[in-house]
Amino acid sequence: MKNYYALIMAGGIGSRFWPISRTAHPKQFIDILGTGKTLIQGTYERFSKFIPKENILIVTNESYIDLVKAQLPEITDKQILTEPVMRNTAPCVAYGMYKIKQLNPDASVVVAPSDHLILEEDTFKDYILRALDEASRSDCLITLGIKPSRPDTGYGYIQYNTQKIADEVFKVKTFTEKPDLEIAKSFLQSGDFLWNAGIFVWSVKSIIKAFADHLPEMNTIFKEGIGAYNTPKEKEFIQNAYYQCTNISIDYGIMEKAENVYVIPAAFGWSDLGTWASVYELSEKDYVGNAVIPAQGVMMYDSSNCMVNIPKGKLVVLKGLHDFIVVEDNNTLLICPRDEEQSVKQIVADVKQCLGNDYI
Repeated sequence: MKNYYALIMAGGIGSRFWPISRTAHPKQFIDILGTGKTLIQGTYERFSKFIPKENILIVTNESYIDLVKAQLPEITDKQILTEPVMRNTAPCVAYGMYKIKQLNPDASVVVAPSDHLILEEDTFKDYILRALDEASRSDCLITLGIKPSRPDTGYGYIQYNTQKIADEVFKVKTFTEKPDLEIAKSFLQSGDFLWNAGIFVWSVKSIIKAFADHLPEMNTIFKEGIGAYNTPKEKEFIQNAYYQCTNISIDYGIMEKAENVYVIPAAFGWSDLGTWASVYELSEKDYVGNAVIPAQGVMMYDSSNCMVNIPKGKLVVLKGLHDFIVVEDNNTLLICPRDEEQSVKQIVADVKQCLGNDYI
């Protein structure tokens, strides 16, 4: 286990959860489901059950360092990787892998977002350990694919074939970004497509080789930091490195191009908690389909299938409202049809343009 590491990505803004998720306090630091734990706390606890705690690293924007320290008091400063600017997932992975390589060149790493929900944690542990074991033995880049339960247009899809390097570790054929409904239906019917969960497992040797092959300029930038990682020089080096990086995802930059990409079809009660609809699906509902967080402070009359999230101490009365999202926080009230929730991201952009950053 000493060669197993986890890199938790916690730098996003979570704009689809506005107005609860704000730039200064995004969704990974919020108890969105009302469980008593924030999403990043749940993610850290999940990995700490089978990854040595000192081998768990958090990569986040430098403006969130105090939030990370407050919510994860066991984490030391050297386990927090701070990004000076947002540059998508490829630079944060490159940073994390070079830092871990300096600590342990034989490391195998699971890279995962901080804001996902995993209901079956023991099953999740089994899948991750199987992937880490394979990554430690083979030159491969492994991703976990979720067996789809519906033709969802909000997820990317992974197609795989029968070729495999180990039991249930299959060769990836194609990646497809969020498809339209008809294509998603055809994916589901074919039986060889999985949802892309954005969870990756590899050895530091394999992923750094992949950076050299597919993102050579970015690889050169972070390779120059050898000698600075895990020293007082690291922060200054990273400040300069990030401003040289292009904005590109690890999916597009490497996973869609590399030849040694494999997927493990998995099922462990996964949700990426990407939208209010995903929270609604996971929340307890009353007999007419209303999900209310917290449970007190809302009175409903002739209202059904609504997602309501309000601050404690507020009273909200709904009458004659069906299939709506009603969310209040930070002096902002959002009322939006549930089937139009994908427009929240655009609403946030409009608010920023019209009113500045005060409400973002």
